[in-house]
Amino acid sequence: MILFVNSLTVIDFSYLCNKRGAVGESWIVDLTLHGKLNNESMVLDFGLVKKQIKGIIDECIDHRLAVPNNLNGVVSEFSDHKTLDCTFGDNHHLAMSAPHQAYCMINADEVTIASVTDFLIATILPQLPDNIEKIELSLKPEHNQSYYYHYSHGLKKHDGNCQRIIHGHRSQIGISLDGISMPRLQKEWSQKWQDIYLATADDQIKADELQHVSAKAGDVCFAYTSAQGYFEMAISESRCDILPSDTTVECIAEYLAGQVKAQYPEKAVKITAYEGVGKGSISHA
Repeated sequence: MILFVNSLTVIDFSYLCNKRGAVGESWIVDLTLHGKLNNESMVLDFGLVKKQIKGIIDECIDHRLAVPNNLNGVVSEFSDHKTLDCTFGDNHHLAMSAPHQAYCMINADEVTIASVTDFLIATILPQLPDNIEKIELSLKPEHNQSYYYHYSHGLKKHDGNCQRIIHGHRSQIGISLDGISMPRLQKEWSQKWQDIYLATADDQIKADELQHVSAKAGDVCFAYTSAQGYFEMAISESRCDILPSDTTVECIAEYLAGQVKAQYPEKAVKITAYEGVGKGSISHA
């Protein structure tokens, strides 16, 4: 017997790539269960599917930084935190220290849809009832309706997992002037912010203030303490954009509206900023 749930959840996370660095991503999860009927004449109650399986996915990878085996760098583990130090692309640098729950270690050479699918199946299946014989997962990005960018960030004021200093999203962007959509501007900003780290100016520190990792020449550094613990990072300045505000989607939309308005002061500006799939913020200027 087969049971399926489409769009069970969305995984919003970042992963490390030896070419691109920290890549913010959002994947929609479709689930198929194969098994025998239980004593309720069900494969698994839909309520449990949504609660238990979604909960496992959220716990093990959502809002984390996924790290593959062949990282061009080093991951070190301590009692209350892990550190990583790596290089990527054209000698760019990234270092991070964070509590253990900010990481997701993927036993594969690369973080891909295939390797994350295998990881999730191996994590989920042992936790399901015995009548479940097999599970299938389909991970996919949102269908593009406009230009999009991949970004990573951390929200120190957030009570939930958004406080983790490197997690991210794959987000579409809408820009209009006087009610007319502007694909050229959408493309410009999506290219400017492709694989970017969006930081908050108030979180910036000096390199010699880092406690657990080291900066390299040309890095900018950030740190904060939030409910889950102490977070810090250093990243090549060219791979970072520092905003004068927090990097919530509301603040991102407001920031973009101000930037576009400065270019087109006589125009009515509307920004539609997304945070992953199906949610976001609108700002006018």
